[in-house]
Amino acid sequence: MGDMGGSNRKIVEGPAGYILEDVPHLTDYIPDLPSFPNPLQVNPAYSVVKQYFVNQDDTVPQKIVVQKNSPRGIHFRRAGPRQKVYFETDDVHACIVTCGGLCPGLNTVIREIVCGLSYMYGVNKILGIEGGYKGFYARNTIPLTPKSVNDIHKRGGTILGTSRGGHDTTKIVDSIEDRGINQVYIIGGDGTQKGASAIFEEVRRRRLQVAVVGIPKTIDNDIAVIDKSFGFDTAVEEAQRAINAAHVEAESAENGIGLVKLMGRYSGFIAMYATLASRDVDCCLIPESPFYLEGHGGLFEYIEKRLRENGHMVIVAAEGAGQELVAEGIKQAGSEDASGNKQLNDVGLWLSQKIKDHFTKKEKMVINLKYIDPTYMIRAIPSIASDNVYCTLLAQCAVHGAMAGYTGFTVGLVNGRHTFIPFCRVTEARNKVVITDRMWARLLSSTNQPSFLSRHHIEEAKKADNEPPVIGADNYEDFDSPGRSRDDGFLPQFGVLL
Repeated sequence: MGDMGGSNRKIVEGPAGYILEDVPHLTDYIPDLPSFPNPLQVNPAYSVVKQYFVNQDDTVPQKIVVQKNSPRGIHFRRAGPRQKVYFETDDVHACIVTCGGLCPGLNTVIREIVCGLSYMYGVNKILGIEGGYKGFYARNTIPLTPKSVNDIHKRGGTILGTSRGGHDTTKIVDSIEDRGINQVYIIGGDGTQKGASAIFEEVRRRRLQVAVVGIPKTIDNDIAVIDKSFGFDTAVEEAQRAINAAHVEAESAENGIGLVKLMGRYSGFIAMYATLASRDVDCCLIPESPFYLEGHGGLFEYIEKRLRENGHMVIVAAEGAGQELVAEGIKQAGSEDASGNKQLNDVGLWLSQKIKDHFTKKEKMVINLKYIDPTYMIRAIPSIASDNVYCTLLAQCAVHGAMAGYTGFTVGLVNGRHTFIPFCRVTEARNKVVITDRMWARLLSSTNQPSFLSRHHIEEAKKADNEPPVIGADNYEDFDSPGRSRDDGFLPQFGVLL
């Protein structure tokens, strides 16, 4: 096998089309770095576990469904503890920072990084950076111990505080170097991971023995490559409460309409999965699927049809849905937040008013519309059991990777296996719902809503879905998990087999 690719990618090729998108290692730029036996070898909790250590050659395929003549395709390095580590316990000085918006599970990840470093590797110097990236050079820090983080997983938010923006690579790395920090754990979304990548590049340029590790966080589940992001299950579960309330309100009134706005700036995964889980939703609107209001096959016509049939209906809209329509009637927001995210108009309020205005003109059909926006309630709650387990495994894998000398990577679940993924792969594109796959067809069948797609939309979606694969792009995917977005499917409204 040989090393190939540019300075930003570490690509290894093997027989039968095998491609490993490897992650950097400290020895790539500090070749004489000594290694040490892993302390887990004598840890009473782990030393008796059969085959506890991951084989150095273990990799995980990105594409799991293949044909007999398919190439082996893209792989990622499997996460887990190694026989050798590149940090001595007493020399480790770790820090943890959370950036961006809130998400269920942040405190769990913080807790398990601290406990993993302490209980598995005996580390006792762990620092919490307060207030996001700017906390590095604003000198806002708190010491973290297993005792101080013992019950933080029962609370929402993050004990370290968070912020958007504030990223100054030179100041951050200066602070890391001045404090003697040699392991940096960065928890945040795609913008945060881009910042983490810049920190790693500066660390490598200075040839510092500092492991930079990311734990991907986004409640929208729009991070590429990984099966799903932590907090997503909690968000879908909590969204059910809002949908249930909307359904109760709608069916308790004459021509009742319950409208729920859920998170999903660019990707409609929360709205889609909450709709499928609920079974009370009559229409789901997401950013990936254009819709229109008036005319044959439009939303207004469908609302009238459902009200005549059932006497009530529930609509779920992701926050990024229909923004091109909103912009036509409302002054475009246009600005960006400190993380570079476009400020969106409130599609929920806009759609509520449009529906009311439409039915005001129809004297024979009076409606009762209730609008529910649970956005900040959902992201501020503690994580549920499944997310707590997921957060624990992500945190422990991050610790194992850093101790083993890997750097410039993020941890994530790929086809059910925890992996080390290069920063560039999780920041180059967003994961989105593909409206020509079977999962979206399942939703359409569940709600019995029109797809609102024109023939042009279908052809464009098929064209995008059939683009040839490119190494380093997110093109090897199957869908049947929340973070997967490619599959063949059927659009029942048009009789199109895809």
